[in-house]
Amino acid sequence: MAKVELKKPIIDEIKGYAADAKAAVLVDYRGLTVEQDTALRKKLREAGVVYKVYKNTYLKMAFEGTDFAQLDKELEGPTAVAFGLEDATAPARILAEFAKTADKLELKAGVVEGTYYDVKGIAKIATIPSRDVLISKLLGSLQSPITNFARVIKQIAEKNAEA
Repeated sequence: MAKVELKKPIIDEIKGYAADAKAAVLVDYRGLTVEQDTALRKKLREAGVVYKVYKNTYLKMAFEGTDFAQLDKELEGPTAVAFGLEDATAPARILAEFAKTADKLELKAGVVEGTYYDVKGIAKIATIPSRDVLISKLLGSLQSPITNFARVIKQIAEKNAEA
């Protein structure tokens, strides 16, 4: 079997993740212990993030012609990629949070919804809450004035009933 035939399924797998992904974040995982890596993978899996280690050449071939091709210059040394399939900020948020406890994990760069971000940019993306949290905050702020209005009307009605 030729080498190209062995590489094609792996490259197709990466292309599949890239096609469905809203974001991809690259990290240098050198120095992580097995326990740390297992814990990180568990957190990412629970958040719907695909975390894999591929050869850099496979990633370059798979990213060709996509928004993720902007990451080619960061593909040096040991690299793991986290694809955010559901939440665009989840990979950056989880990896940055985990990097605080595991100092060996280093963020490299990422692409979130078609825009390239360097290490500092990914760190800022990591501070954005998840979509669900943002929606609940929005609904809470929309509900607050209505609740306050209802309380005022009720108090006026009670005051008028006493008189």
